[in-house]
Amino acid sequence: MSDHDTAGRRPGDLAGGRPGHRLDATALDGLSFRADGLIPVIAQDRASGAVLMLAWANREALERTLETGDMHFWSRSRQELWRKGDTSGNVLTDAELRADCDGDTVLARVTPTGPACHTGASTCFGETSAGAAESETGTGRAARADADIPPRSDIMARLADVLRARAREKPADSYTVRLLGDPNLRVKKLGEESAELVAALAADDPRAVVEEAADLVYHLMVAVVGAGRHWADVEAELERRAGG
Repeated sequence: MSDHDTAGRRPGDLAGGRPGHRLDATALDGLSFRADGLIPVIAQDRASGAVLMLAWANREALERTLETGDMHFWSRSRQELWRKGDTSGNVLTDAELRADCDGDTVLARVTPTGPACHTGASTCFGETSAGAAESETGTGRAARADADIPPRSDIMARLADVLRARAREKPADSYTVRLLGDPNLRVKKLGEESAELVAALAADDPRAVVEEAADLVYHLMVAVVGAGRHWADVEAELERRAGG
């Protein structure tokens, strides 16, 4: 449960306006920061609508952004506040911050002064020509869909077996055992992983979507085992629905 919940405010209850409206300093109180104090921020070109990058910010970074109009983030690797463009000169200016409906992701509408990506590309998601964009929509995407699907795996069954073994044997220093022993941690991690998947989807980052979805599925399976059920119960329910 987040600090906002314990204070009687639900995630997404923004003091400075309704979800989706422009954030001010007072509205930061209504954001749902993760346990590490961070929140995902998606930078979008206000002119073209292109998604430029995804980074993380703490409250101080958002406050500095609101004060200066230039995007500030928090570096998880360097553990420090940083202003986008300090090294490259490619700052993101005229920042307007908006929260999503749950208050756990921030959209920053900005004006880029140069390439947003350190590789020199205009966005961190690569350059996209008009022709390439067309091939990613409609029949072009559908025609390739089957060829892009990897062969099926029994990984879900194998992972379910591992989780049952962890619950039975309780090896020391096992993250799974730690989750199984702490219901609050299980719920918290489900929320965090869900938010990270949503951020990856909003950023249209296919690789991150797969990685975050895998994290979420693992924590979901652990939650099912922690609730005293088996993953086979979930599969049986899906089979029942498919049969219906």
